Amino acid sequence: MASGVDLRAPLGYPGAMSAESLAAASRSAWGADVEPLLERLDGERESLVARTENWSSINSGSFELSGLAAMRVTLLDTVAELPAAPEVVDLTPSKRVRPDGEVVDVQHGASIRVRVRPEAPIQVALTGHYDTVFPAAHAFQAPWREGDILRGPGVADMKGGINVMLAALKAFEALPGGKRVGYEVLLSPDEEVGSMGSAPLLAELGARAHVGLTYEPAMADGALVDARKGSANFHLAVKGRAAHVGRAFNDGRSAVIAAAEAALALNALNGQRDGVTFNVGAIDGGGAVNVVPERAVLRFNVRVPDAEAAIWAEAEVQRVAREAGGRDGIEAQLHGGFTRPPKPLNDQQRTMVSWTHQAGAALGLDLQFRPSGGVCEGNNLAAAGCPNIDTLGPCGGGLHSDEEFALISSFSERAKLSFLLLTGLDRGVFDVRSLRS
Repeated sequence: MASGVDLRAPLGYPGAMSAESLAAASRSAWGADVEPLLERLDGERESLVARTENWSSINSGSFELSGLAAMRVTLLDTVAELPAAPEVVDLTPSKRVRPDGEVVDVQHGASIRVRVRPEAPIQVALTGHYDTVFPAAHAFQAPWREGDILRGPGVADMKGGINVMLAALKAFEALPGGKRVGYEVLLSPDEEVGSMGSAPLLAELGARAHVGLTYEPAMADGALVDARKGSANFHLAVKGRAAHVGRAFNDGRSAVIAAAEAALALNALNGQRDGVTFNVGAIDGGGAVNVVPERAVLRFNVRVPDAEAAIWAEAEVQRVAREAGGRDGIEAQLHGGFTRPPKPLNDQQRTMVSWTHQAGAALGLDLQFRPSGGVCEGNNLAAAGCPNIDTLGPCGGGLHSDEEFALISSFSERAKLSFLLLTGLDRGVFDVRSLRS
């Protein structure tokens, strides 16, 4: 492993090293030939930021198929610099429940996949998404700079992250000598809407890889995520019986009232189990106030900390749906489920955190980790048996709002972090076999 230096020794105490000396001593385990490539990544900061600005100017909202296609063309030009031909993978349409309860197909863009050295003994999965939450009609469309802050749609989440990933990979490929690490890059167009189309690709990728690196943004203070809740999206389509409210009110059966009562039943589940939340997002339905509404759709999200909680939550959701459909004159159909399984902090994840902290220390960074209720592709990889670090992009915040930002100074820093992770896996600084013990 590393040099035997106690990285935790406080500066100012006897035997303590300066931050710069400590980082250099820690970095010696990687080999002297990493130094010029770390310097190169420092020098690439402006080009990384400028390219992120260009990409941010391309609207690639999750359902903006033309914008996603334009972004895909740009990405294909960039990933062509890797030593394997990129592949465009069309995604199977997902299902959507319309306000009238009808289930329809939803088209997605295509994923980009690059497989480099698939025969190598160590396989790494690198994932990112090029869709954003901003449709073409949204006012937030163009990037701008404010000192060390870059603002714009997707600059952090996660076009900036894709840039960081690709910069690290190109630096890794520039290392002399043969490589024990092969990797697969998967860039998806549907992460912001649950990865419904790309989920099978993520599952296959996670099953093939030993470890995963995903490029969601780190937090503004530099912290990374070590564990994530699981997330499920559900839609309860309710059908009642229409009636004239003046002539035949008692003959009607209100789908809106049935949906509202189901919403109250779901909300009452909050607080019954630690870490589990039920959030009713919307009720679609109804129309003219002189008609008993025949149709309604209840849309809600569930977050859980672990697999046991997911089983309990799904059983409760099924019960609420049965009770809604058991009312006189009411039919209810439940759609959806857990698209992001929980990602708990297990032993494998702790090992990944330790390696990332070690790589950070080699750069003079004291990386911190925190759990998150948010979800991402890291959930999918973990569910497939692939431990991963999923916040390796630039530091940023304001996600999913017109205040989204990335810290310009963090682009090179985080590219260097991924470069050292890849190199450490390749040169035995990190023992992949320990993940399977």
